[in-house]
Amino acid sequence: MPNGLKTVLLLGALSGMLLVIGELVGGAQGLVMAFAFAVVMNIGSYWFSDKIVLKMYRAQEVGPEHPLHQMVARLAQRASLPMPRVYVIPDPSPNAFATGRNPSHAAVAATEGIMRVLSQDELEGVMAHELAHVKNRDILISSVAATIAATIFMGARMAMFMGGGRDREGGSNPIVLLAMLILAPIAAMFVQMAISRSREFAADAGGARIAGNPYGLANALKKIEAAAKRVPMDANPATAHMFIVKPFSGGGLSSLFSSHPPTEARVRALLGTI
Repeated sequence: MPNGLKTVLLLGALSGMLLVIGELVGGAQGLVMAFAFAVVMNIGSYWFSDKIVLKMYRAQEVGPEHPLHQMVARLAQRASLPMPRVYVIPDPSPNAFATGRNPSHAAVAATEGIMRVLSQDELEGVMAHELAHVKNRDILISSVAATIAATIFMGARMAMFMGGGRDREGGSNPIVLLAMLILAPIAAMFVQMAISRSREFAADAGGARIAGNPYGLANALKKIEAAAKRVPMDANPATAHMFIVKPFSGGGLSSLFSSHPPTEARVRALLGTI
């Protein structure tokens, strides 16, 4: 399915969830307010989702004097891509992501932690992976998913302070509220899962081609996963699918909603391309 169509379907699905939340919380008036908000959110998520996500992580743009910028410039030229904006995130946990609405308006971001943990070849593999997301035009749907899913999560939390659904006597309906609080975030997670897992394998393969070999990225994935477990990132769950590796550790029920394929499977797929 083309990514443009995926984006339209995603906007429709998550906007529908927002309308359900609005109706459950405020009835007809809540539905109208949620519709107006969904219109603004859809327009804003298309044009400004990259800026929202970058600001969320206090990312700082770096220029040609920075080694990361120089590395990305070399890789972008090799991949025949326009030069993206380059950002550094002040976080000790190792990770990276790409964002933007198209290759001409793309940005890549890496944490301070990833630049300390990885070797030059490994970091090149990671940034090549992010540029593969740009080349595959994954970045718009990924950024839109992050922005709208974050809004869904926020709406669900706000409902706790607004009384939830109403029963026939006009009182609070705790069953409807509980269902909405549980199902809306889970539905958003499933949408993210559906768009994220397959595209990670494609970006891994594309990153290996851009970097020239799969070894740097394969080693980087193993290192990042191990380091992220020791130093988890204070990341918004709605943006977890954007990162090269899940930014926080978690087992049990949370593993069912993982936005990434298992690292072992990704490494096997990468080394199988040799």
